Amino acid sequence: MQSGKMRKQGLSGKRHIGHANGHATGRVMTEVDVRVGVFRQPAMQTPVLVLNASYEPINICGARRALVLVLKGVARTEEEQGAVLHAQRMRVAMPSVIRLLEYRRIPHQTRALSRKNILLRDRNCCQYCSVILTAGELTLDHVIPRSRGGLSTWENLVACCHDCNRRKGNQMLHEMTEMRLLREPRPFSLHTSRHIMRMIGSADAAWRKYLYFEAEPAA
Repeated sequence: MQSGKMRKQGLSGKRHIGHANGHATGRVMTEVDVRVGVFRQPAMQTPVLVLNASYEPINICGARRALVLVLKGVARTEEEQGAVLHAQRMRVAMPSVIRLLEYRRIPHQTRALSRKNILLRDRNCCQYCSVILTAGELTLDHVIPRSRGGLSTWENLVACCHDCNRRKGNQMLHEMTEMRLLREPRPFSLHTSRHIMRMIGSADAAWRKYLYFEAEPAA
């Protein structure tokens, strides 16, 4: 009977996070919709809008990182997303928007070239077939294959689903008739970052007021 009870507890479906002395101390009680794409992610991975101390939107980070900033006293929660983190001695509302408590000067430069930033630039969308997938279901494709002299640059790397990646192989696009790029790949600039923040926040009332959307017309 005891082993059966333990099996039931192990299959309860709760997602545990946080550790103290090697033991789980809390759990995320719910999942929330991600505002990019049509897929779902655990609440600790959902996007959070980061504001400067001046309330200027400057970045998007994951909820886990946002919580760390709040708990360290670097930022405060301006908007909540609805999910709640229950830890051993506290209950923390998951943030949707946070604001830094000290003003940070943001240099006007492009982001580091990385898989994460390529997927963010391309909005988790395969640049050949336009399907939107999770980060784990996507790969990066060299538009000009490496075997044919292609380099790992902003202009030569795109988000790609595994099916399109296999179909393209080491061919050049001009050698194919059924595959075309959705858009020309470019470096991740400050303009790109702001555009993505507005795109993600367009359907979220908690984000809209910080992203310079015009006031909705009165009914």
